[in-house]
Amino acid sequence: MENQLETMFGRMGARVKIRETVSRRRPAGIDIRSDKWGEYFDIGVEATDQVEYEVIDIRPGQKHLLLMARRDNGKQKFLCGHDERHWFVCAVPGASVSNVRSAMEALQPLEVRTVVGRRVKRIKDRLRRRNKAFVRQGEWFFVPAPELSVNPKLVLRNERISRGYGKPHMCQFLWRTGGELVYVCSRHPRGLTASEYASLLNSKPSARNWNWSRMQRDASAFVRGRIWHPDHKTVVLDGWHRVLMNTENQAPGARNVVFLD
Repeated sequence: MENQLETMFGRMGARVKIRETVSRRRPAGIDIRSDKWGEYFDIGVEATDQVEYEVIDIRPGQKHLLLMARRDNGKQKFLCGHDERHWFVCAVPGASVSNVRSAMEALQPLEVRTVVGRRVKRIKDRLRRRNKAFVRQGEWFFVPAPELSVNPKLVLRNERISRGYGKPHMCQFLWRTGGELVYVCSRHPRGLTASEYASLLNSKPSARNWNWSRMQRDASAFVRGRIWHPDHKTVVLDGWHRVLMNTENQAPGARNVVFLD
């Protein structure tokens, strides 16, 4: 299996290493790591894990491939490729996904696919990072919302958007509505509700010093201006755009991806 994967990943210009994991610091799953030769795909497999990895589609020109993990309890699929500056791996939802194109389509949230169907007529333009329906930066889609009217006093400056792990994307102007207040820190990147936060502080008073931030979880977010991230090219959005995250969190294989940014 290892030699076959090395050959297929090599066709798109990437390296892959398969290792038996024995350390919690390097758990089982798929990761992007670096050594003196640069980035490579790291696949950790537990000794007792009956899994077989297979590349089921490859697009060398795009530097993308679709990887499938076959286990006794089912199949998981991962889109592996290069996006602007770095290699990435992303778990893909959908049992019918069979190639790179359908994987990229499956990662578009329903709202995005609906707008794409209305506004983008040329098939080849529907997966570009920028088209008439959206602008994409990494896992985030920005869909124009020209009808939106926002109270300037409620607009936040230089605000981050984050899926709860990885480096956040920074937004020059952001407005949120709805959602649930949560308290976020490095030890609780997905956030604690107000009651969970209060309970933690009651049982562990020293947790007050964990550098918490107040954020809104599952809020509707809108942005404009510059959006920047160290791994991606800065994009500039004229007018308000709705923020939507890709569907990787819906994929059964998401728990097997160690690093996704």
